[in-house]
Amino acid sequence: MTGTALAPVNPTPATPLEPTARRWGPTLWAILFVAGLAMFLDALDVSMVGVALPSIGHDLGLDTSALQWIVNGYILGYGGLLLLGGRAADLLGRRQVFLAALVVFGIASLIGGLVDTGGLLIATRIVKGVAAAFTAPAALSIITTTFKEGPDRNRALSIFTIFGATGYASGLIVSGLLTGIDWRLTFYVPVAVVAAVTVTAYFVVPRNIEKEEGRIDFLGAALLTGGMLSAVYTIVTAPETGFTATVIATTILAIGLLGTFFVVENRTRHPLVRLSIFKVKSIVRANLAALAIFGSYLSFQTIVSLYLQNTLEWEPLRMALAMAPTGIIVAVLSPIAGKLIDRFGTTSLILAALTSFVAGYLWFLTRGGSPDAVYAVDYLPAFLLLGLGFALGFSAVMVQATEGIADHEQGLASGLVQTSFQIGGAVVLAIATGLISGAATDGIDGYRPGLYLVTAVAVIGLVASASAVLTRRQAVAEPA
Repeated sequence: MTGTALAPVNPTPATPLEPTARRWGPTLWAILFVAGLAMFLDALDVSMVGVALPSIGHDLGLDTSALQWIVNGYILGYGGLLLLGGRAADLLGRRQVFLAALVVFGIASLIGGLVDTGGLLIATRIVKGVAAAFTAPAALSIITTTFKEGPDRNRALSIFTIFGATGYASGLIVSGLLTGIDWRLTFYVPVAVVAAVTVTAYFVVPRNIEKEEGRIDFLGAALLTGGMLSAVYTIVTAPETGFTATVIATTILAIGLLGTFFVVENRTRHPLVRLSIFKVKSIVRANLAALAIFGSYLSFQTIVSLYLQNTLEWEPLRMALAMAPTGIIVAVLSPIAGKLIDRFGTTSLILAALTSFVAGYLWFLTRGGSPDAVYAVDYLPAFLLLGLGFALGFSAVMVQATEGIADHEQGLASGLVQTSFQIGGAVVLAIATGLISGAATDGIDGYRPGLYLVTAVAVIGLVASASAVLTRRQAVAEPA
């Protein structure tokens, strides 16, 4: 990635991996396949749980506020420790971290299908999130250190996105089928996927990936995770209880922990986050785009799932099939994302992606609120626009967030952008669920505040990304 906002947007040419840079051998394809399966697993889990939420709530007696912790427990474990996971991959070895975390993920998923209380289910979701916090940056940094910056890496990341889209679409349909039988089955499916990925990765991922000298900043990881947990708890609780003594205490705790985190990171010799990385404006914009994309979409998916199943009384499979085109269009279009990045640059694609998200949310807001809405006219265009946004934006954000970063810090850069995705999801979902609490009896009107929120988040992300174009034009217009 370039060091200033005025540098060219297009990636620099890649140094060939082999004599012919664009011809990948079986080894490279195998490594990409294994890393992609980790992405598939994460997307599969998120979409399956999203479909199963109403059934889980009915079976375990959980209201909307409690249900959002089943999603946010995973996200907070994930987002709170992603930077630690990325750093651990740099220091301990990507293969070792990847394999160990996969095993933990599978065990937690198995236990999640066996528990009988909401509290224990949320606890297993947190553990799964923690495990994913190590598998995800390890997988992404395996790709970014295996495929050189430029066309090779752009192509690899576009294929990486296909795995995520396929996992998401598959999760919707599989969960729709299994939830009708027993929602617990949705927790057992990832166990089989984990077993397949672990065995394949053991034989495919190289043992001789270089490790960086240094140590892990456990204090920084604890401060960041504690601060985020306190902040999200405050956001979730305040709308229901007001500013009670507990809410005030968690607010102060969140501010104190996060403030201390930045002080510690600025002074420690081996920080969890090298704060100077935020001086690169393109990295900051990529992470803001990640916040906006996943923050808005995860909340939208949750709101729509609750609206269609609880208010309109759709069956889980019908709801899943309705939303499946989002994942399908990502899978169809992602193969060309790398070529589009090469031609138009990451900023242009991110702008187009966020524009598509805004248009999709507005379409659902204006057309999808009637109980007599026609799917092909009132719902499908919104879901297709969101799929287009993911297809254009995900790979572009990943490329922009990791471009120009040395190999020994690819775990950090990978963890940072994925943290932005997850923390955006956690915070926006926490606010959205507070806004729609008790909405099932109010029709679409009860869900509109949450839908307004996700639209506003996407608009803010679009404006932030557009600032790069405006800054560049102003610099060109100024006399030398």
